[in-house]
Amino acid sequence: MANSGLQLLGYFLALGGWVGIIASTALPQWKQSSYAGDAIITAVGLYEGLWMSCASQSTGQVQCKLYDSLLALDGHIQSARALMVVAVLLGFVAMVLSVVGMKATRVGDSNPTAKSRVAISGGALFLLAGLCTLTAVSWYATLVTQEFFNPSTPVNARYEFGPALFVGWASAGLAMLGGSFLAAT
Repeated sequence: MANSGLQLLGYFLALGGWVGIIASTALPQWKQSSYAGDAIITAVGLYEGLWMSCASQSTGQVQCKLYDSLLALDGHIQSARALMVVAVLLGFVAMVLSVVGMKATRVGDSNPTAKSRVAISGGALFLLAGLCTLTAVSWYATLVTQEFFNPSTPVNARYEFGPALFVGWASAGLAMLGGSFLAAT
């Protein structure tokens, strides 16, 4: 019965990670304008994500614009988009397989070996979804960091990590932890 509890814990951790992966993919705050420099008061905050860029004014008004062309985007944005979409899809398949393979469910009780293999494969897919997310978020963060410390980048055009990157890192950790619990039982 302890295995069943560990599977349930792993499933709910991975499910929380998958929901966070979806949120991180959709959020437009992958990088935000930096306030490091001479300007103390700024009227506009800029955000950029995988799907759109936004400008937030001091009055509270936010204006977002979807990217016009896929082919005009930088390679790292295209790659991060692809990795995040793959992570969402892998997480969905992993969620279905994990439910079918868990000991707490009645589906496939006649063949416990196959049921165990299905649970392990669901856990492995959650691990892959977490790795895709971790790769996309870390790569994007590395490029933001390089651009920030590039001496040719003007001080008022620098960006820092946005909240979506932190959501992505936490979600990747949850998905991988939950997936490892599912794969280990």
